[in-house]
Amino acid sequence: MGFTPVIGKSIKRQLEDREEQILSRYAMLSKNSRGRRIPEEEQESDIRLAFQRDRDRITHSKTFRRLKHKTQVFLAPTGDHYRTRLTHVLEVSQIARTITSALCLNEALTEAIALGHDLGHTPFGHAGEATLNELHPGGFRHYVHSLRVVDFLENDGKGLNLSFEVRNGIVRHSKGRNDILPKDSSEMAVTLEGQIVRIADIIAYVNHDMDDAFRAGILQESDLPSAISTVIGGHHSRRISTMVRDLIVETLAADDGGLHISDRMLEAITNLRTFLYENVYRYHLVHNEFEKAQRIIRDLYAYFLENGLVKRRGILWEHMDDKKDWPDEKTAHRRVCDFVAGMTDRYALGLYEHIFLPRPWTVR
Repeated sequence: MGFTPVIGKSIKRQLEDREEQILSRYAMLSKNSRGRRIPEEEQESDIRLAFQRDRDRITHSKTFRRLKHKTQVFLAPTGDHYRTRLTHVLEVSQIARTITSALCLNEALTEAIALGHDLGHTPFGHAGEATLNELHPGGFRHYVHSLRVVDFLENDGKGLNLSFEVRNGIVRHSKGRNDILPKDSSEMAVTLEGQIVRIADIIAYVNHDMDDAFRAGILQESDLPSAISTVIGGHHSRRISTMVRDLIVETLAADDGGLHISDRMLEAITNLRTFLYENVYRYHLVHNEFEKAQRIIRDLYAYFLENGLVKRRGILWEHMDDKKDWPDEKTAHRRVCDFVAGMTDRYALGLYEHIFLPRPWTVR
């Protein structure tokens, strides 16, 4: 029997009832959320559930919009079809929602985590992340900074006040090149929806980074080892479908509240990730551009520590946060790190040009 809307009952309550009727016993129900960092009064008249509100807060944020000008792999690419950090999170979201739907889990929660998982990424991709990790005394990890963005930096310092489950999924979505499905449960999100985003993130980037490498002429289809292509297939959409189907089928078969991938597929994805690190991410032309980007980040970071932060107003740059106003060195590093991490590629390039490159003298 299907779900029938009831006249006179709030839309929100009906949506909660529908979740309880339709979703798997392993799903995270919206009404069972652990809540927000700062409690908010529930609006009975609301037409959205908690995780839907979280998704909307993320997509309407300034940080989310800036992802369109942040590097995925190829720095500030001139081609229109290379991935950016924004298109990456959209691809992750679609893959994760496909998996979530098939497993009858909470799509709104999955989508919110997927759209928010890379909000803390730096300009110039992992080159920027590696550099800030060296420069900031407390280190820098984009998944940790993503949580800082939604908790403290967005909305003029008020944060987005997201639900616990979304925040947990964001901060647990990545551990670098660690195991795709780690045995230590503490490395994974507490919800299956959050765990799905972690896997979808890997499925998305190994496929679209390889696709961009083909487009850039760094790789040819024939370069992919046959042991990998035999398992995952020989076309972009086929490869994604094969990986997603394997995860869904194996998880449904196990029916134990965890995610599962066949040993054969897990090995193929792991080997593909290694192949990309060795043949794309460390490719000399890509690596050379990363070194240039790292130099820009280092110079900007040092300049701001010495002189305070600046802000662009129209065509002019002006100081907006003077160094003398910072109470201690720890605060100085925190302000500078937050500022640099939030930049887009083109903002960082423009600011670097303004600060460090000479301008032609104009006669008045």
